[in-house]
Amino acid sequence: MARQPITPAALAARPLLFASGEQAYVAAQVIDTLQTPDGADPAWADEVVAALEPGERALCALSFAAGAPGLAHRVTGSEHALQRPEHDADVERTYRVTEFPTPDEYAGMVEAALAKIADGSLHKVVLGRCLDVLSEPPLVPAEIIDRLLTTRPGRYVFSVPLVPGPGEGPILVGASPELLVRREGLEISCTPLAGSVPRSADPAEDARRAAGLQQSGKDLAEHAFVVEAIVHALKEVCEEIEYPATPELLSTDTVWHLATPISARLAAGADGPSALRLAQLLHPTPAVGGVPTAAANAVIADLEGDLRDWFAGCVGWVDAAGDGEFAITIRAAVMDGPRLRLFAGAGIVAGSDPASEVRETGAKLATMARVTGLP
Repeated sequence: MARQPITPAALAARPLLFASGEQAYVAAQVIDTLQTPDGADPAWADEVVAALEPGERALCALSFAAGAPGLAHRVTGSEHALQRPEHDADVERTYRVTEFPTPDEYAGMVEAALAKIADGSLHKVVLGRCLDVLSEPPLVPAEIIDRLLTTRPGRYVFSVPLVPGPGEGPILVGASPELLVRREGLEISCTPLAGSVPRSADPAEDARRAAGLQQSGKDLAEHAFVVEAIVHALKEVCEEIEYPATPELLSTDTVWHLATPISARLAAGADGPSALRLAQLLHPTPAVGGVPTAAANAVIADLEGDLRDWFAGCVGWVDAAGDGEFAITIRAAVMDGPRLRLFAGAGIVAGSDPASEVRETGAKLATMARVTGLP
């Protein structure tokens, strides 16, 4: 049955939605918001699912780090085909952009991580950097969602207020290319991304870069860390885990990624963990954290400070049956009044080149910078 189309301009001022491909679940009413100081707390996840009635969903966001906040909006809503309007809104704005850390500072962070890798205390770590965009007049979520549908940096488009209630406060918006986990009954799917290269406007050069990525020892090693970690975690609750021996190519408008589709089946017996519990079990994967997990998280905290917050977390939905879908919170922005903050990261392993990682994060930031209307 065809779903009623909806454009960003028709959404609420503070939209609450999660889209997979062309299909978007748009909340019509927020019944309640369940918050926790620790988004990794399994008891909270079980509480969220237990609170849902048939026909309701919880639209959720989890922070990157364990011991950091999570929230779930208990909502009713409906599926829509999310469409762009025929004409762009023409709003004149002034922008002030601040990049931090600077490219030189970020290269220094990569060098510090490489020293940790060289001494054997670390195998991989993902390090990020940000852009702060101050705009006048302030951007609004509908404009960002509109441009995300044009550039489509990822199939998972989302908009989730980070505070309860209808008032002002930060909103998480984005279009992630990376599926953390999907649960449909007993069937489980994950599509981790790790290893990437900026795309080129020249078709021949673009093809050369894609082929080079598939042959890159550094990127294949980075990708293998992620796949191994996810498969290891799934073995706790799943059987019949299947995935290809070599990764596939996945493209966005600015970046080629290595991707591995993983399928599994929840072990027979009990109903098994909900999609939200599975997201907690898997997150953070080495695609946004590192290996070993504790050592990587310590390096991230030391070198990045408090840059991440909700970035590199996960966002998605779960229903009363435990089914749902969660994406990694990349290609994302946090909007708060006139300020919009962007974040992008790159995986650092033995053989990483600081200048290349600066370029990679720059390409990823460029994807989201475009959706602000920056020239």
